[in-house]
Amino acid sequence: MPVIQTLADALAQRGYDALTQVQKAVTDPALDTADLLVSAQTGSGKTVGFGLAIGPTILGEDGRFGPAATPLALCIAPTRELALQVKRELQWLYGNTGAVLASCVGGMDMRDERRALDRGAHIVVATPGRLRDHIMRNSLKMDTIRAVVLDEADEMLDLGFREDLEYILGTAPAERRTLMFSATVPKSIATLAQNYQKDAVRVTTTAEKQQHSDIDYRALSVAQQDAENAIINVLRFYEAPNALVFCNTRAMVSRLTTRFSNRGFSVVALSGELSQNERTHALQAMRDGRAKVCVATDVAARGIDLPNLELVIHADLPSNSETLLHRSGRTGRAGRKGVSVLIVPGKVKKKAERLLQGAKVRATWDVPPTADEVRAKDETRLLEDPVWDEAISEDEATFAARLLDLYSPEQIAAAYLRLFSTRQSAPEDLSDPDTPPPPRAPFGPSVWFSVAVGRAQNAEPRWLLPMLCKAGGISRDDIGAIRIQQAETFVELQASSEAAFVAKIGPAMMLEGGTAIRRLAQAPDAARTPRPVREYTPRPPRDEAPEPRPAPIEAAPKPRWQPDTPDAPAPPPAEKYRAPDVAVVAPKPKPKAKPFVKGAASGAKSHRPLGTDGKPAAKGRADGFKSHKAARPWDKPADAGSAPAKPRAPFKGKPPARGEGPAKPRASASDTSKRFVPPGGKPGGFKGPKGGKPAGKGPNAAPRRKP
Repeated sequence: MPVIQTLADALAQRGYDALTQVQKAVTDPALDTADLLVSAQTGSGKTVGFGLAIGPTILGEDGRFGPAATPLALCIAPTRELALQVKRELQWLYGNTGAVLASCVGGMDMRDERRALDRGAHIVVATPGRLRDHIMRNSLKMDTIRAVVLDEADEMLDLGFREDLEYILGTAPAERRTLMFSATVPKSIATLAQNYQKDAVRVTTTAEKQQHSDIDYRALSVAQQDAENAIINVLRFYEAPNALVFCNTRAMVSRLTTRFSNRGFSVVALSGELSQNERTHALQAMRDGRAKVCVATDVAARGIDLPNLELVIHADLPSNSETLLHRSGRTGRAGRKGVSVLIVPGKVKKKAERLLQGAKVRATWDVPPTADEVRAKDETRLLEDPVWDEAISEDEATFAARLLDLYSPEQIAAAYLRLFSTRQSAPEDLSDPDTPPPPRAPFGPSVWFSVAVGRAQNAEPRWLLPMLCKAGGISRDDIGAIRIQQAETFVELQASSEAAFVAKIGPAMMLEGGTAIRRLAQAPDAARTPRPVREYTPRPPRDEAPEPRPAPIEAAPKPRWQPDTPDAPAPPPAEKYRAPDVAVVAPKPKPKAKPFVKGAASGAKSHRPLGTDGKPAAKGRADGFKSHKAARPWDKPADAGSAPAKPRAPFKGKPPARGEGPAKPRASASDTSKRFVPPGGKPGGFKGPKGGKPAGKGPNAAPRRKP
């Protein structure tokens, strides 16, 4: 198949001798301009496949890019890890074309991504949510987009990215290529392709019919209590360069990570609660060889490609067959072999069979490797180690001669075996999964105590047991049967722990909360007393059918209108249901306001003071009276023979309203006697630094003014 020369050179430098089936299908020259809906199993080289497929659409005639400006292609992935992995794959594939790639994923600094987009990029790899944010903020221009690739499209729909995808595809130019790659093509994917693709070509590889031919599926039946020990033995038996352990919850990830670390495994965790930097560092540690085991949730089940991943362990069974395939597809990629191990306790065996049947894979049922099998495998690896075939250096020969002079060959070999074993975690002894757990050993000699709480006080073993252990300084293994009665509780205690128990409680024999406890001379008569039965008196049988109940008597409606006299005429029909008349009391008339001044002769009212003739004084009278505009109305006239009244400033307030007292004069800003005096201050306003201390402090202090 013809491939653009710059891309063919990159494949040759990477060591690609031949293309996979899906890569051959999408690089068909007849599909250079068509929309594609590709379904292929995980690990079949889909990333390189769509990188080759969009090459003729975005590259120039010489197989190279021009200066970077607005993006030409979008590659959308469901998770951050998969998006960053796609970017790494496209970087080496387009390394000879002068391509500039940018990533837009959640958890990264959006400002850095925006600056990278402003500098220009040919291909943008992004997650749906972050890509939509950039489009809505106008930091990503969609005008020049020629190709859009949806990687793991079914997973993006399962994660709830339908609205984001529809928005992104709706803003992209109509004249574009849309390529959808997915492991499965459910109805939702077919609907999305029908709405946003034009005459899409369905590409299905033959490898899809036979799932994961390079993966060896093994289902291991384990006892319920040995599930975690079985995982340790599996890791020790295979000693894979990289192993991935899948869990369903973050709590299980934390638990297994802690236990594996305590057992000497170089382990990292990968879950949704970690930040993007922590997740990136964890995967990088796996790629660098600093870590060999990764405990992860399903966040790592999509698209993660670890080059030396040879073992996948399902510590918890997945919820469906598709998840099982995607988990297992992390190994056995690009022609490499891998092993997928299912840890199956007895109670979930039926579920494991349904998952394998739904995934159309055939697994080998077996039991986990035993401790002896792990040790035998270690011996085989030791003997097959290529270190035995390496030449001995001069320094090594000198030291080996010294060892032979000091110790015998048997001692040297034994010491080497001990050193070799200390480098590995010791295997676990497992029980037979078909053997039921051993019964509890007999309790032995015991004594009985009575606690003064019972069923009437809502006594329960879940709080009685820790209370007894704390008060008596014993463990739960020292306590046998607990029999709760109505008013007391009988507790069985090992005879060997009686002395320490009584000494710890003290001579008062009181537990927490003032609960009394006493020792019984012998075992209680009734090991378990039944709950009290409430007395119930059955209703006597009826000899004959009961008499029917009488019909309810309907009360006659009360008339709404009653005539005052028998001879009163009936009201008209319109007023038949009128409410009875109510005597309406007329409101008491409001007394008239007293006049300010009443004229003697005419009775006229006026606000002006009266003159000597009994009439309101005119403005500017010679008798000394002033109108309300020139003087205050409450000013008294000067007595005869006294000194004339002192002239006052003109009154500027409103005249008093009718029936009210005199109006108060309006405050003047020049009157300093009315100013607010802050607490601790002195009248007269604020004094600056030249006048002494400020007149008060605090929120109510006078504002500081410049002197």
